[in-house]
Amino acid sequence: MQRLLIFGLGYSAQRIETAMKSRGWSIDATGSAGNVDFTDRDAVLAAMEQASHILSSVPPDRKSGLDPVLDQYGEALQGRALYYLSSTGVYGDQQGAWVDEHSPTGIGRRNARTDADAAWLELGARVFRLPGIYGPDRSALDRVKAGKARRIDLPGQVFSRIHVDDIASGIVAALTKDAPAGAYNLGDDLPASGNAVTEHACQLLGLQPPPLVTLEEANLSEMARGFYSENRRVANGKAKRVLGWTPQYPTYVEGLASLLSPQG
Repeated sequence: MQRLLIFGLGYSAQRIETAMKSRGWSIDATGSAGNVDFTDRDAVLAAMEQASHILSSVPPDRKSGLDPVLDQYGEALQGRALYYLSSTGVYGDQQGAWVDEHSPTGIGRRNARTDADAAWLELGARVFRLPGIYGPDRSALDRVKAGKARRIDLPGQVFSRIHVDDIASGIVAALTKDAPAGAYNLGDDLPASGNAVTEHACQLLGLQPPPLVTLEEANLSEMARGFYSENRRVANGKAKRVLGWTPQYPTYVEGLASLLSPQG
């Protein structure tokens, strides 16, 4: 039986867990919803020994900048079938230009993430660079309903996004098809402004869109301001070619529509 160890059973990893269990895989995982205590070294090493594949969705620590999995268990990862959920933030600001897996990294605001991305690649991992993630209970629809949606006056600002189920299907493809090591961008087919997504969510809900404000008037957190400081479009052609992956929700239109249904 194929056995997957997941470091960090968070929002995206839980969808991956469900998808792989449905395919008959056995799953061990760290995190509050998992069955392995990350700080119990013996338990983690035992789970690693039993695993045929290892996936980490754990980001670098914000204070130290270290990747906890690499820091604690890096030596034991050598020679294993590795998979890592990274971020398209490694590409930095591209002033709206397209980026692919050959584009330079390390020029953005997420230096710790870039270092982790490179370290996992050095170990021979399949590294999945993800843009803004949305899905059930975590989308523009929820922000609009909660009165937290913003429309910010940043002409030309655009970014990519991905539905959480499309992350899961991309990882499933990589796990089940023995994907080659290397970087893969998983994103939708239609990079768009945050304003366009918010306006569409308001239209679906029959609500008026929030007023257009400046970045200063939006009173965003430091992290959110950093997000809006970067502008790029993420190409997903490699994942389609190599993994045979096709997003179920190729644009935010299909993605938000799915979240209005009871199944969403």
